[in-house]
Amino acid sequence: MTTSVQQPKVLLIGAGSLFFGRQAIWQMCHSKHLQRGTLALVDKNPTHLKRMQALAEKAVEQAGVPLKVEASTNARDLMPGTDFAVFSFADHSVKYRGIDCEIALKYGVRMCSGDTIGPGGIMRTLRELPVILQYCREIEELCPDAWVINYINPTAANGIGLRLFAPKLKTFALCDGLHMPHVKRNYAKRAGIIKDDSEWNADIDARFDLQITGPNHFTWVLKAAFDGEDVAPAIAEELRHRAARETEGGDTGAKAIFNCSISYELYKALGSVPACTGHTKEYVRFWQGLGQTPEPIPPLSIWETGDRYERHADMWDEVDSYVLGTEPMATFFERTGPDHATDIIEAMWGGLDKPFYINTANNGAVPNMPQDAFLEMLCDVSMDTVTPRPIGDAPVGLRGLWQQVLDTHELTARAAVTGDRDVLYRAFVCDPLVSSLADSRAMIDELLAAEKEVLPDYWQ
Repeated sequence: MTTSVQQPKVLLIGAGSLFFGRQAIWQMCHSKHLQRGTLALVDKNPTHLKRMQALAEKAVEQAGVPLKVEASTNARDLMPGTDFAVFSFADHSVKYRGIDCEIALKYGVRMCSGDTIGPGGIMRTLRELPVILQYCREIEELCPDAWVINYINPTAANGIGLRLFAPKLKTFALCDGLHMPHVKRNYAKRAGIIKDDSEWNADIDARFDLQITGPNHFTWVLKAAFDGEDVAPAIAEELRHRAARETEGGDTGAKAIFNCSISYELYKALGSVPACTGHTKEYVRFWQGLGQTPEPIPPLSIWETGDRYERHADMWDEVDSYVLGTEPMATFFERTGPDHATDIIEAMWGGLDKPFYINTANNGAVPNMPQDAFLEMLCDVSMDTVTPRPIGDAPVGLRGLWQQVLDTHELTARAAVTGDRDVLYRAFVCDPLVSSLADSRAMIDELLAAEKEVLPDYWQ
């Protein structure tokens, strides 16, 4: 446990993130290791910032804790003294993901999310990584000892970019899909080890050996053993049963449709259960609609821009209900919970000896992958370092797919920083979803033209 009476300053750049800002406020108020520190909120949108600041201040008052809340539209104002800088911003992400998906579909590339792999993932990196690195230059100047945590997709591409182009900083990248201990408990239920969350305890946790790894959003269960017995087949069987009950999708979104069926098919094909199917199904070519033989699972549905706007509007209405007092703050605390990033910050600062899934360099955890392979792995964390736990060799087959994804991400990061069209072209043609050189060139031209207002000038 840290010996200092000081508690940390957490700088949240992108405080208007509806998928992180509220949870960060909740955790900073609840954690005894964080609640006497400072939560510094930054967002370029003054309206979003004002709403989140008001929510944070009301939460602090409701919790009765001495947490200090700061806010600014300029990150430089709040950087001095920062211990953790979390990036969670995006510039009109819903709009441009929609553009990415619509243009890619013209060339036969179907994306159900469009923010990590494929033309969508490449273009989002071009939009976000230069901004991330600008903030990093300011952090190097004003708070160089801070941990920099990237929460912006594509997590792996941006994380690789941080390691390549901001090597002086302490950095890692996150995705909340493998938030511990929830992910392990959920697989215990799928394997039949427990029936519900109430049965989960430290003894079962210790007896359940679960190993998941791969590039972010392309992670797989490499081992699932309870008391030494392989329970991966039981997990796959549970998925098969759930797949049999799946419908044509109903009101579920593109990322959710047919996920159990796809998970089971990928298990049969590759020998491992995918751990993030809502994204993983977008990384493989099997549901792009290219086959000649009819498949029982149809091609991917396309990410829905309009539905996401409606979802965000509903979430902002909920924030406003707490700020305006039409819903009590007690309800905010009941409905909200801890976040992956702030859970990790708490563990690092408090020396809690808890492992978490983190995206970082392999460093020998997977011996038959390169040392610098940027993988999502269970890691031990401290204020000094993030250390992946040993995993073992990647399965042959998956290893090649992983390396293709990682090469695409690295080429994408290099293109985003240099503005080199030749490198960008290589990123497109290495991407697992792209099957035509001519289409790659055409997509590059059309996407760069459609998004020029949010891209660095060197692309024009």
